[in-house]
Amino acid sequence: MTDDAEILFAVEDGVATVTLNRPAALNALTLGMVCAFHPKLIEWASDDAVRAVVVRGVGDKAFCAGGDIRALYDNRGTGFTADFFREEYRLNRTIHHYPKPYVALMDGITMGGGVGVSVHARHRVACEATMLAMPETGIGLFPDVGGSYFLPRMPGATGMYIALTGDRLRPTDCVYAGIADAFVPRAQHDALVAALRAEPVEAVLDRLKMDPGPASLEEHRDAIDRCFSGNSVEEIETALAAEDSPWAGKALAAMRGKSPLSQKVAFRQIREGAALDFDDCMRMEYRLSQHFMAGRDFFEGVRALVVDKDQKPVWRHATLDEVSDAQVDEYFAPFGDDALTFED
Repeated sequence: MTDDAEILFAVEDGVATVTLNRPAALNALTLGMVCAFHPKLIEWASDDAVRAVVVRGVGDKAFCAGGDIRALYDNRGTGFTADFFREEYRLNRTIHHYPKPYVALMDGITMGGGVGVSVHARHRVACEATMLAMPETGIGLFPDVGGSYFLPRMPGATGMYIALTGDRLRPTDCVYAGIADAFVPRAQHDALVAALRAEPVEAVLDRLKMDPGPASLEEHRDAIDRCFSGNSVEEIETALAAEDSPWAGKALAAMRGKSPLSQKVAFRQIREGAALDFDDCMRMEYRLSQHFMAGRDFFEGVRALVVDKDQKPVWRHATLDEVSDAQVDEYFAPFGDDALTFED
């Protein structure tokens, strides 16, 4: 594989490395990258010459800014959209269950699909440049790639807060929320990978990790739990309005710019995900993804954000009140023979 490839693989002294190599596109995942990545993980899982896997991105801006949503937009109405989500979610599931140490170096922007190939790792490493977010409801989608599993398992109501506001987490927040295990400065990442060739992952991280400092999530934790524990999106917005603080005003403004349908689906997704194991979360998310691919909000969101860039999406529903419980129920309906499976 040449350095021009979208994803690079190497094995040296027992450590396999995966390098996401689309820096001009902030290392966004294409279907081709996913379909190359997954078989390599399966191969290395049974290869005695590989003791650990490290995943990182090229460039100083992003680990991985998400999936290739423009490709989904351009291929709407075709089998591509089913293939993309199916293969991506299968990859996420393999990472979650991976039998060997898998280390994700979350250096830079880590969103959407980038979260899916990092947060489910056994070892998640943040640095000073880490910026993690799940902004999907702002493009008419939902916080997928396992969001239904890890978001409700964050402290208190912080996961619901992230799902509905799309707030950007700094490294301190990631460590506080348990979606990063260690803070290691970017300048030490090459040394970290080199050390893994001679030492166990835990020993290397214990030696190199540092205190990231205080977290914004912790600062606002009481208000987050107070406001985002409501029994509906409407209750959450009412609580934020009553909070009467700059933080609450910012959160409320962020929520009101997003797809009302996506917000209501995400709320139910997070609540249901709290009681599901990882595999069932992915099965649920695949159903949701395909219902969204059959709708209009996602493609309108991508049009407004990526294609025309007018930042003015016209959602199917103008307000939360227009989204009925029955409409939300449709998105969670079983898929029958088209359900996600994990067999090849």
